[in-house]
Amino acid sequence: SFYEELLSQGILKPLTAPVEGMVVREGSCNYVAPQGISSVVKYYLEKSGADVSYEQHVTHLHLRDGRWEVSRKAGPPEEFDVVILTMPVPQILQLQGDIVNIINESQKQQLESVSYSSRYALGLFYEAGTGIAVPWAAGYIADNPCVRFVSVDNKKRNVESPEVGPSVVVHTTVTFGRDHLDSDPAEVQQIILSHLQRIVPSLPKPSSIKYQKWRYSQVTRAVPNCPGQMILHTQPLLICGGDGFTRSNFDGCMESAMSLAEAVKPHL
Repeated sequence: SFYEELLSQGILKPLTAPVEGMVVREGSCNYVAPQGISSVVKYYLEKSGADVSYEQHVTHLHLRDGRWEVSRKAGPPEEFDVVILTMPVPQILQLQGDIVNIINESQKQQLESVSYSSRYALGLFYEAGTGIAVPWAAGYIADNPCVRFVSVDNKKRNVESPEVGPSVVVHTTVTFGRDHLDSDPAEVQQIILSHLQRIVPSLPKPSSIKYQKWRYSQVTRAVPNCPGQMILHTQPLLICGGDGFTRSNFDGCMESAMSLAEAVKPHL
């Protein structure tokens, strides 16, 4: 039903562009978000009517008279009846305050067992009318130590337009991400670009580049035997979920979201 709704709204569309080297599982169906994956999140936030505050870095959780006092890096603390944590699991374990003593030993061990791959991404942006001469929209690179995936993103999303310049997205391999986790960003960017030049020698010089480091890219080991969420404290409710409790794809995220919603409903 989630797919049907997102397809009917034009937020998802079936993937029709050629993707070289993609493993297609029997019976599976692949989609693309023409306006980017953030459009899926924006759609649900808008539909919910929630008042969203962005760029809030949570640091501490304290119990205060039957409510959660949430502190952040900037601005005064706020109090809430229910707190849901969906950041990467290692960041849950970094939170300070009463939460440190509330997570029991068994839960702590389960949370500490979660692992993620790390990787880098580059976005290369071009002026309108620039030609990207490759026969595919995207491709998985099998034999490069640095680059794992290259996508001509406007082609992949099937939103090519004469007014908007093309863009190329590059993802690194898990090994490269791990080996260069704390390397200098400018150096990493240069290494990725030199490998990309070898893979696609015809690639023109971009007008701008966006660099992205994902310390927590995809879950390689999720919380074991977990129903998609974990209750850390019941009254007031403190609960955590996300792909660290299922798996890193859209279905895994929705599975955790449904599980979280069911657990939170009795507390509303």
